Amino acid sequence: MSTQSDKVDFTTSADATLTSRKEASLASLMWKHPSVFWGGLLLVIMVLVAVFGPPLTTNPVAIHPIDRLKIPSAEFWFGTDYLGRNVFSRVIYGARVSLVVGLAVAIVAVVLGLVTGLVSGYMRWLDAIIMRIMDGLMAIPGILLAIALISLSGATLFTVIIAIVVPEIPRVVRLVRSVVLTVREEPYVEAAIAAGTRTHLILVRHILPNTIAPLIVQATYICGSAMLTESILGFLGAGIPPEIPSWGNIMSEGRTYFQLSPWIIFFPGIALALTVLAVNTVGDGLRDTLDPRIARKM
Repeated sequence: MSTQSDKVDFTTSADATLTSRKEASLASLMWKHPSVFWGGLLLVIMVLVAVFGPPLTTNPVAIHPIDRLKIPSAEFWFGTDYLGRNVFSRVIYGARVSLVVGLAVAIVAVVLGLVTGLVSGYMRWLDAIIMRIMDGLMAIPGILLAIALISLSGATLFTVIIAIVVPEIPRVVRLVRSVVLTVREEPYVEAAIAAGTRTHLILVRHILPNTIAPLIVQATYICGSAMLTESILGFLGAGIPPEIPSWGNIMSEGRTYFQLSPWIIFFPGIALALTVLAVNTVGDGLRDTLDPRIARKM
């Protein structure tokens, strides 16, 4: 009996130790990297709202003329718009569009920019050609290029993502290229070349790991910028089709009634600002965490 009691006590103490370590690590994260913690927490809340919120709300496109321009109340938390649609439901559904666009643009831009930057930085004979193309793309204002692409191919979610991705790729390419130009002169890379290691193995084993930290930080900024660009396009009427609720569309439709019903623009604007703030805060915290020079000072 004493052996079983000792086992139970040992298991209980082990669980308590594990729990205390988790609490200590969480407290350490909050103390050392508060921007990562609070920004990540806010971002997680927005993701949970976007994923689980829509099934719990009313139809965002249901028209009720009798309820048009109702002020925020217990029945309509964010009020209603000029067609009687529930602004709260539309804001919740709009979170899905913004988060999908931001995440998709960040992933596609980072992947394409990473591959192009690695090739451009390592292969000298391709560097001049690729970078002149990137310079040409950066010379065109991103919003104008996105509007032109959407006008040519139509306003769909896929088209909006592609239109926002194109101006972001050159920024990633230049970042990766700068890292590659520095790393390829390191002794271990020169030793790998002298040993006859194939080019793709050098890029994957020796150069690619050095680009991960700056790319993670850059991806957060691209995500926030993409959400803002999507909202700008929607506000200008060149983004997501009006039948799909997005924060830009909601603000665009409510600007006519801003003096009478400012809540139509206020609530989606606040949601957009909080989401972009969370993403940028996480990016700032990751930059401070992953940069060894800043980390040593901290």
